[in-house]
Amino acid sequence: MDVTPRGPLSAALLAALLTPVHAVPDLPSLAATAVADGDAVVLDEDVQLSLYLMYELHYGLAGADERWEWAPDLLSARTVIEEAFEVDLRRRWPAPATERPVAAALFDLTGDAARTGPGSTAVHVARRATREQVAELLVQRSVYQLKEADPHTWGIPRLRGRAKAALVAIQTDEYGQGRPERMHASLFATTMRAFGLDDTPNAYLDVVSAPSLASVNAISMFGLHRRLVAALCGHLAAFEMTSSLPAARWAQGLRRLGVDEDAVEFFDEHVEADAVHEQMAAHDLCGSLVADDPSRYGPLVWGASVCLGLDELVGACSQAAWAQGRSALRPSGVAAA
Repeated sequence: MDVTPRGPLSAALLAALLTPVHAVPDLPSLAATAVADGDAVVLDEDVQLSLYLMYELHYGLAGADERWEWAPDLLSARTVIEEAFEVDLRRRWPAPATERPVAAALFDLTGDAARTGPGSTAVHVARRATREQVAELLVQRSVYQLKEADPHTWGIPRLRGRAKAALVAIQTDEYGQGRPERMHASLFATTMRAFGLDDTPNAYLDVVSAPSLASVNAISMFGLHRRLVAALCGHLAAFEMTSSLPAARWAQGLRRLGVDEDAVEFFDEHVEADAVHEQMAAHDLCGSLVADDPSRYGPLVWGASVCLGLDELVGACSQAAWAQGRSALRPSGVAAA
């Protein structure tokens, strides 16, 4: 596990994870100090890297003793971070005030996002992004896409009835209908290799920015906490409902750059699949969840808002860097100030 710390918290965490599991009593207090500026949690490199590493233990973190997954001091520190992270997410992207039926509210939200959120980055890819810029975007996205679907799958045992069946149906497609080579994570790995990138999970963790880590951390937090399952469903709905058109634009951009067709397949697959998934997510998943329990409405719409807000933030940070003539990636091996 070759990862550079970005501050005192991630330094202490990484030092621990490189050894057999043991007590780390200072970790919760280091976490409390790291999140003391509650308005900056989403953008804090030290905090987001630390939270990502803690969550990654549940997915599989190479080089770490698997028993760290349930180490009490680590979980206590994670709780401190999660509380501050949730507060910052709610402050930045509160649930919009609306009395529309949940599916209609989601389509309203994601229709706006198509103009200002992930769609705007996709337009850049389609029309003018360089090969180097596309590679940077792939690197930023790799922390999620190389385990695509896994964070949302935590929701399956937390749901019942029609909503559960809908989530299973969506995730079955994400996992390639049982064909490992058709899993969306596998297709994304093929795209990475076409750009000369390493498709090993977390190979680029040193250069992925805090907003990109936060966008994955939010899904993991929603999925790992039963009380946040409605937010997880709203996040997935927004994710699927803002995927089809941007995926088509990505495919256009990759073909403009002359990459092989197998490298475009990840995006071609999402054009078709997510056009279906958006209806399933809005009506069968979210509509059923709220019909069975109206109290889920607010948390669900908030989860969608978080998805869209973080996607917009990640895209804006990348385009701002390019406008200044610099890379959107962090310098490799450089600790945050």
